[in-house]
Amino acid sequence: MNIIEVQNLTYSYPAAKEPVLKNLSLEIEKGDFLAIVGNNGCGKSTLCKTLNGLIPHFITGDFEGKVTVDGLDTRENDVGTLACRAGYVYQDFENQIVRPTVLDDASYACMNYAMEDYRERGQEALSLCGLEGREDDYIWQLSGGQTHLLALAGAVSLRPEILILDEPIAQLDPSHADRIYEVLRKLNEEYGKTIIVIEHHTEYIADYCRHVVLMKDGQVRWKLPAREALSRVDELRDCNIFPPQVTAAARSLQGKGVRLPDGPLPTTVEEGRKYFDGLVWDGACPACAQAKGDEQGGSQSASPSAVEFRDVSMAFRSVKGEDRVVFDGLNLKVERGEKIALIGSNGAGKSTLMKLMVGLLKPQAGEVLLDGESIRRKKTESLSRKISLVFQNPEEMFIKDSIEADIAFAMQARGVENWKERTEQLLEQFRLTELRDRDGRLLSGGQMRRASLAIGIALNPGILLLDEPTANLDMATRREIMEALEAMKEVTETVMIATHDMQLVCEWAKRIVVLYQGRVVADGDRDEIFGREEVARLVGIRPPEIFTMGRALDERAYCYTVDEFTAAFRR
Repeated sequence: MNIIEVQNLTYSYPAAKEPVLKNLSLEIEKGDFLAIVGNNGCGKSTLCKTLNGLIPHFITGDFEGKVTVDGLDTRENDVGTLACRAGYVYQDFENQIVRPTVLDDASYACMNYAMEDYRERGQEALSLCGLEGREDDYIWQLSGGQTHLLALAGAVSLRPEILILDEPIAQLDPSHADRIYEVLRKLNEEYGKTIIVIEHHTEYIADYCRHVVLMKDGQVRWKLPAREALSRVDELRDCNIFPPQVTAAARSLQGKGVRLPDGPLPTTVEEGRKYFDGLVWDGACPACAQAKGDEQGGSQSASPSAVEFRDVSMAFRSVKGEDRVVFDGLNLKVERGEKIALIGSNGAGKSTLMKLMVGLLKPQAGEVLLDGESIRRKKTESLSRKISLVFQNPEEMFIKDSIEADIAFAMQARGVENWKERTEQLLEQFRLTELRDRDGRLLSGGQMRRASLAIGIALNPGILLLDEPTANLDMATRREIMEALEAMKEVTETVMIATHDMQLVCEWAKRIVVLYQGRVVADGDRDEIFGREEVARLVGIRPPEIFTMGRALDERAYCYTVDEFTAAFRR
């Protein structure tokens, strides 16, 4: 029985030259756990917004075709009616939190519908989402993962048959990501909910989803069982989707003529243990040796520190209970020319540390030094030519009604002479020329990321800070951002990235700083960090899947990429 039917759907945003969705048709069965994948801008989020009536009732545009959700035609029913059939947790889920305390927020939608049992429904939703016991907490006491679960609870409280989540784990550490998906599995298997996720993390698709829909150019290319879908490595890559690393490694070894078992490719580490049984680590991987040499060549120099934290203490005042201490006597140096990855669980202090560096926050004690000078009494505007921060949520970078105006704003405000030429250059560099007149808040997640980075580097800062720059990104957009950073290295010589993307950490960073409860608990190269299992257990970080696969076959193997794995193992 189909719970969703989309027939010949074509949709164009206002002022868009081309439709985002083009004669799209799709059927989703009741009780399915479905992942929607595709490159940034292919129409994934747009499609899902037609399922709860946001399109066309709230977001206008040209709409043709028919969408039926749990028996209701979405054009003939309002958003309020459809929300009780299809609950939605958005990519920017923080905007769904509207009340000050946890139970108050979880039950708010039901109260808004004048349901007499609104508090009981909210309580039930919190229990289902693993937030029982936090009912009276203020929402700002929650971690990022808990806040995401609260947004989910708000949708669950209406007891819809369908739950749609747009990039549910994009900004979460592994432990919180696991928790989100375990809740979704419970809702699917025990309560019969139909779950739809827009997801770039194919390793989670392999573990949790039953079917996968691949979208490209506003159309559904195919819908397949998850294992068959993830085995289509070449086709996924062609659509800029990262296949599971274990699957990609098997496909690569097949291409090299390595004798491997017949049948489906492995999609998880557990499947890989059997599939790769008999492979031998040769202990002399050229790719690994090259990567190690690059890391050694990028070690800290004797040049003056670009940024230094001296005994920095920082706490946020709390309406309820004691102040939340983020840092207590933090000491850290960032040397000029370094490429640093800042990692740690949600709430470890990564974003706070970056905001201290650009002067958006001031420490209660200690000093933050930029080029040897304290920034305590400096205005943030005076620092912007030296250091720039691209926010975790890209929509926070948009203040004008067009991407072109947002990119040009800082340059115009500071009297940069060639601001028009520089704006054109950035629009072209980040493939934004065709989007120049679009409001940044109406772009896809990947387009927002590209636009926010263009805004962040407009003034050519010597130090660039990026907070979760690759969240929600496909392969092509991720590659573009990394290439842009490489192209900027003569101007922006020092870069720090706060991220949960361990593949990015292993491929890009020369130094990794690990934060845990406001302390630096590890600081070194990738072997020093990921080779210490006690650090991973303490902080809750997880190395790339291919690293785990390599060590499952041989404890001595430290392989951080598919290329390193396939070069290190032989029959």
